[in-house]
Amino acid sequence: MPCRAGCTRRGFGLGLLVLVSIGCGDGANPVAPSPTDPLPTPSFGGPFAAELMAFHQQDLASRYPPGGVVFVGSSSIRFWDLGAWFPGRKYLNRGFGGSQISDSIANLELLVLRHAPSTVVFYAGDNDVAFGKTPDRVASDFRTLTRDVHARLPNAGILFLAIKPSIARWELVGEMREANRQIQAYCGSDARLLYVDVHTPMVGPDGRPRPELLHTDGLHLSAAGYALWTRLVTPHLPVF
Repeated sequence: MPCRAGCTRRGFGLGLLVLVSIGCGDGANPVAPSPTDPLPTPSFGGPFAAELMAFHQQDLASRYPPGGVVFVGSSSIRFWDLGAWFPGRKYLNRGFGGSQISDSIANLELLVLRHAPSTVVFYAGDNDVAFGKTPDRVASDFRTLTRDVHARLPNAGILFLAIKPSIARWELVGEMREANRQIQAYCGSDARLLYVDVHTPMVGPDGRPRPELLHTDGLHLSAAGYALWTRLVTPHLPVF
């Protein structure tokens, strides 16, 4: 049953820069594998094989407990030092640089499902547009990812961080904004999804990306950029 305005769900709140309303579920925990279950050794190929195998080795050395928070996506996730920005919280980083949404879909068991998180924080789409995918395809891939997660973890909350503006890819901002628009609308149709608008506050009064929020390469986030993202995301995350 949907909640009335002002409720929170699994750490999701109603911040000023969040553009959707969130309903409440029944409070059930996601179906979690036993931490004692053996982890099958996956076979990886392609450009991300080494990073993905490193994740698997980390899981073999120390199993992340079910019900936590997993950050997944491309380099903006990879470079997010979760221990520094979320002190006292044990969030898991499964970002791998250069990846597209389809790469996360292809490796969803390793990245998300085996951890049975209560919440997934997802950022990707930036590289997708840069490599020629249309906004329709980006939005379609995100829908596929959420459906695949919910097929196994029906109560998991998924936060989509809007595709950010950047100096290096400013010529693609129209396509990125259209992808954001479609994903925002989709998130509004499901109480388990939350669209977090990191795009708008990263644009300055001149209508251009705020350079202080970006690394000197004009693409990745600076410390100030991560401070902004952390502030926007924190109200919607459970303490874990």
